[in-house]
Amino acid sequence: MSSSELLEFPTDFPIKVMGERHENFAQAIVTVVRHHAPDFDAASVEMRASSGGRYLSLTVTVRATSRAQLDALYRDLSSHPMVKVVL
Repeated sequence: MSSSELLEFPTDFPIKVMGERHENFAQAIVTVVRHHAPDFDAASVEMRASSGGRYLSLTVTVRATSRAQLDALYRDLSSHPMVKVVL
């Protein structure tokens, strides 16, 4: 079974994005996500600061329609200058 067969589309798919705490971090991530999933609801973003307060973790759950969509989203998030880690 290939990795593309492990998911059935469409599916709700959570993605965790971490970066240094910055006032525009959440909006920047929502902008990238909406480029790939225009129907994404920004109100659904879960946000958590690190214990020291230096980093911010966002969980965005997108309605994924294909593996290609998820791959492109991961590439754009990973290459964003504010992002340290995408899981």
